[in-house]
Amino acid sequence: MTVRLEKAGHVTTVIHSRPEARNAMDPDPADVLVDAFLAFEADDDAYVAVLWGEGGAFCAGWDLKYVSDLTPKVLEGELAFPEADPDDPNAVPRGPLGPTRLELSKPVIAAVAGPAVAGGMELALWCDIRVMEADAYFGVYCRRWGVPLIDGGTVRLPRLVGQGRALEIIMTGRKVPAEECLRIGACEEVVPTGESRAAAEAMAQEIARFPQVCMRADRRSAIAQHGRTVRDAMKYEWQGGREPMQEEAVAGAGRFAGGLGRGGDFSEI
Repeated sequence: MTVRLEKAGHVTTVIHSRPEARNAMDPDPADVLVDAFLAFEADDDAYVAVLWGEGGAFCAGWDLKYVSDLTPKVLEGELAFPEADPDDPNAVPRGPLGPTRLELSKPVIAAVAGPAVAGGMELALWCDIRVMEADAYFGVYCRRWGVPLIDGGTVRLPRLVGQGRALEIIMTGRKVPAEECLRIGACEEVVPTGESRAAAEAMAQEIARFPQVCMRADRRSAIAQHGRTVRDAMKYEWQGGREPMQEEAVAGAGRFAGGLGRGGDFSEI
């Protein structure tokens, strides 16, 4: 099986295992990966997911051996992107790299070892947070072969690092090492080689400890502010904050008033 799930408490680790191809993606694992994340989304006991590529590579992108054999009819299907059902933002075809067109209500952390290149970089950019190993790297390596970014890379990378830097990375196709990714905002943490999964899972467990209605509302607002005026974004934030205020905030304030969490202590909440 190319994709499997391992669960520890409220954290689900989604493991892509195709090491013989450096975890490059073709339709079968892409479909299974989508199913895995939809199952995570539907699981009320799952709060945070970690995406990890087994065998020392996050993902080498779209499998070019598969792409080289595409017929016009199959290619048309791979490139299809009809309008989403307004009542179900996940009712769209998978991207070539799988879940890159899903809009989940829960956070996903990428644990990046080795190459996350071409579509593999796009898959990492789809995640909320990226934890990279010291020798991991991004890069639009598909630049060499005329394969475009169609899993969100031209959308998400400029939002993370700015348009000028994103264009330089996209147009040159150069290797972007982990330390540079950290410096420019393409990843959020760099850890020693071999430790990305453990570090991402530790971060996921920390996020899973907190009141989830509030956490998801804040996450949703931070994502939804793109393209909105400040006033509209503030209104969206206020509207989204009403549910956690009613469900969690008063009880949480009561715990603080009772003596928990003083002095910025996160251990007792």
